[in-house]
Amino acid sequence: MENKRFTLQVSPSGNLTNLILKEDIHKMNWVIDASYLKQSGYEEQDKLFGNFSVIVDGKRLTNADTAPMVRKDEAIITVTYTFEQVEVIMTYDLKQAEDNLTWNITMKNRQEKEVTITDFAIWSSFSYVMYKMNDLDMQTNHSAAVYPSISNDYTKLACVRRSNEAPHLGMYQTKGQTLSVGTYCAYHNLFFESVSPSLDGLLFHQLILAGGYPDGFENADWLYNKTGFTLAGFGEKEWEYKLEPFKDQQDFYEIGKTKYDHPVFEFQPLAIAGKDYDFAVQLPATKYLTDAFVEYMDKYGNRKKVNIVGKMKKTKQGYNAKLLFHEASEHKITIEVDDQYLDSIILNVMEPIKTIIENRSHYISDKLFNGANSENPYSYSPISNQGESLGKLSLVLKNNLLGSLNVKEVQQVEESCVHYIRQKWFENGDFTKPVNLYGDFYRCMDFEYIAHVFYLLSQFDEDILQLHKPDTYLAWAADVFSLRVNPDLHDTPRGKEEAQMLGVFFLYIDELLEQLTSRGLTAKYDEIHSLWSKIAQTVAQDSSTYKAAVTEHFYDNAGFGPATGALASTHHHAAANRYGELVLANIGFSNDFRAQSPDRWWEALSYMIHSLWGGVTAAACLKAYEELQDTRYLKAAYRATIGILYCYDTNAKATDTKLNSGEAASTYSIAGPHVNRPDLSRNRFGQSTFFRDGGIFTRLFTKEEETADWDMGEELVAYLDGFGKKTFLYEENGKIDVVNGSIEETEAGLLITSYAPIPTEYHFYDKEIHFISENGQLVPQVLFTNGQFRPKEQLLTRE
Repeated sequence: MENKRFTLQVSPSGNLTNLILKEDIHKMNWVIDASYLKQSGYEEQDKLFGNFSVIVDGKRLTNADTAPMVRKDEAIITVTYTFEQVEVIMTYDLKQAEDNLTWNITMKNRQEKEVTITDFAIWSSFSYVMYKMNDLDMQTNHSAAVYPSISNDYTKLACVRRSNEAPHLGMYQTKGQTLSVGTYCAYHNLFFESVSPSLDGLLFHQLILAGGYPDGFENADWLYNKTGFTLAGFGEKEWEYKLEPFKDQQDFYEIGKTKYDHPVFEFQPLAIAGKDYDFAVQLPATKYLTDAFVEYMDKYGNRKKVNIVGKMKKTKQGYNAKLLFHEASEHKITIEVDDQYLDSIILNVMEPIKTIIENRSHYISDKLFNGANSENPYSYSPISNQGESLGKLSLVLKNNLLGSLNVKEVQQVEESCVHYIRQKWFENGDFTKPVNLYGDFYRCMDFEYIAHVFYLLSQFDEDILQLHKPDTYLAWAADVFSLRVNPDLHDTPRGKEEAQMLGVFFLYIDELLEQLTSRGLTAKYDEIHSLWSKIAQTVAQDSSTYKAAVTEHFYDNAGFGPATGALASTHHHAAANRYGELVLANIGFSNDFRAQSPDRWWEALSYMIHSLWGGVTAAACLKAYEELQDTRYLKAAYRATIGILYCYDTNAKATDTKLNSGEAASTYSIAGPHVNRPDLSRNRFGQSTFFRDGGIFTRLFTKEEETADWDMGEELVAYLDGFGKKTFLYEENGKIDVVNGSIEETEAGLLITSYAPIPTEYHFYDKEIHFISENGQLVPQVLFTNGQFRPKEQLLTRE
């Protein structure tokens, strides 16, 4: 069946099995294909597009319980499932319009007696696949990331092709209410079989039209509804979605507004308590704003509601308001349209981020450092063989370099470097002889984290350090970095191969090289600079095949994220742009700040935030912006960053895991419900929570209670070098706007207030206008006037 835009097939069992956009040169099937499941050894045929389950008066029914009647009438296919009490009818309609597909779901009560529906969930299984094949055309052009925006009356899904090449596929709700979008993960992980790449899998998306969770389930997620509904005798309820291709993020929202009456929000994902926040919404020309309010949980757990309709000012473009939030936690802003329809956004209001980072540094030093007489002297808990676990040490050092100095914290890290790290990872401390910490092999990736800790240690004054001089640690950093990137220093094929792979070292390589030059270690500079240049050149030459997108996994933002950052830093613009598109497709856009994360689904078995690799991907995206000056990268980098900070947020109220001062959790499941593990729905946790599920996790972790923060820290160091100190202006549609701050028009000029914890830099790349404070002086506000940034106190005092 087809129309001008679509070709589709519905199977005899009622599933949408093939959905192709005619304009798509790749002829991607936008829904999960049953034949791929079968050939790849997956058994999730019950989760194909259109399958469903419903609980009617306490009895659970599924589409498998009855044979559907499938009827085709010209360009309309109707699938009817008849049960004793209800009938579920789905229509796939290509006749209503030439350029879209209408998917209608109707539930009818077949009896005179009222029925109660406590759960109704339908699989909308778009092609969210990491294929079990090392074929990057399949991974990038036949797979999509799915970004949900859930709201009372305007839910929509953006299915973004992973190459970021249009056309993409949008789904817009036009009738009924969608309570949530859940996910189920099916995967194979061959990590311990010494297979590389080793991981493949799929996420199946489920539209929640009622309930969505096991009977009696409760969690802290107050932001989304979990209720059921009743159907009167012979009554019916209807849901409808329009599926249509879109070109990019802006087009996705514009189609929603002009064709389906969806509001379009302009909002930053972060607000800082006590600082101004700008909020705006555009409505279709025929629609009116009739109410607006903010909801949040106060520190006592009470749900609060504050009306803001009086603050909303009508403009040519829509409505805007300048808001001020006083309590830190998730905030939901809801608008009412035409006295009946509701739409909303969810943003995070945080206490000053500097406080969070300082508390984290103190917690690591006071709670996690193991002294001289411990079982593992001078280590930091939890003990791990993986270099990622050393990110905590880098964060402590970075915080002490940028903030108020705590000599004890620095000296603890120094002791760990000298007495623990060097001895554990290298035979007798010899940087040319790595220890096989993983049975019969070692990981080159570990060395980039070690080199970073050594490098940061070398930035402290000699009178702070106890055991060696700063230049000694700089030389150590250079030696370990050479081991990381020089294939000639390795005897095994694995070591030689990994040495030439990119990693998080793109975050600090430029600083390391500059320090080696300025401090006279020219021989080490020459060696590292040559190796670094060769790696970047090789990755650039191979960019047409996306070779660096493959790590130990078939397709991984731990590959294409660092590739983007490294290629941007080394001025390989064309190659950086190629990989950068993968990064942009990997970072979500949504009405919920948590769903704007870079995705790495296997860490949570769900659409998710992963603090380390999400943060590294965000940092790479920001580097791409600074080099390529494409505003898409700036906006995406910031969206991604705010979700990462949620993993450290001690004021979060909508997640079961509450964090005490200084605590953190590396993983957050965006999806609700998390069908594999409902208890993890919209919750923070560490991967060790999967220990009790068995399988590979029992070999990766020793117990379920293992700390949730072992691989955290490196991403906050990256943050402190980026949005931690920088605020950006950009120009769009003739208007100047701000990222990582607020903007206010005053008689003296545009007053820019930074949200950065260490505000020292202001940049307006569109005009090539920049301000960097002298000697790291904190400048929380500047005025932009007459084409210049000026510290506010230099001009008129604000009344």
